[in-house]
Amino acid sequence: MDAASLRALLEKVASGELDVQAAAEELARLPFADIGEAKIDHHRALRCGFPEVVFCQGKSPAQVRAIAREMLEAGQVFVGTRATPAHYQAVGQVALDARYFEDARLIVVDRRHERPAVGNIVVASAGTADTPVAEEAAIVAEVMGNRVTRLTDVGVAGVHRLLAHVDLLRGAYVIVVVAGMEGALPSLIAGLVSCPVIAVPTSVGYGSHFGGLAPLLTMLNSCAAGIGVVNIDNGFGAAALASRINHAAAGAVGDLT
Repeated sequence: MDAASLRALLEKVASGELDVQAAAEELARLPFADIGEAKIDHHRALRCGFPEVVFCQGKSPAQVRAIAREMLEAGQVFVGTRATPAHYQAVGQVALDARYFEDARLIVVDRRHERPAVGNIVVASAGTADTPVAEEAAIVAEVMGNRVTRLTDVGVAGVHRLLAHVDLLRGAYVIVVVAGMEGALPSLIAGLVSCPVIAVPTSVGYGSHFGGLAPLLTMLNSCAAGIGVVNIDNGFGAAALASRINHAAAGAVGDLT
């Protein structure tokens, strides 16, 4: 339940359109629902502006299906990250309108009639191999109600590719920068813009890259100001942070749904 649906419920009770008992039954799942193997946080949207996002890795398809059913029956948006085709097929059994984004490994079921998008987030990726993580960030940010522009294959090995888009970067409210290898791109971009930069190291690189540790340390040790760093391959985490910054900048704090 989000702030808008709670307000609508209370208005129905106040007007007499809905009796107290019926309202109590609608609120029975709050603040969370215990479905056995999982506890679904139905207050997340009220507290944080967007419903709980489900990390599918390590969960069985049946568990993800049960979680999706509970969230959808409560009228929430369902987003599953690190999802496999098997997870998608299971969710599809309870939601024929489920969408699967294979590269990003995302399942999305969004039944909202209106999907306003505010602000301006740029998601920039260094190389084509970074696309899966960048797409996770971009799609999640879009579902969270943000206007997103993608900027792909603009790594430092060909800096002219990035400099051709300086005006686009400078118009952003926040920039998510996804990079593997040595992870230098966030530092370069942060030196060109005044908005916050969220750096996302990826596990793309050769042996001494150490599965993303090398770019993570590069980003943490950047001499460019205004950079925040999330964990390796954490496109979702970058999107969640970027969404809060973007909505604050757009003057829409607390109105993410």
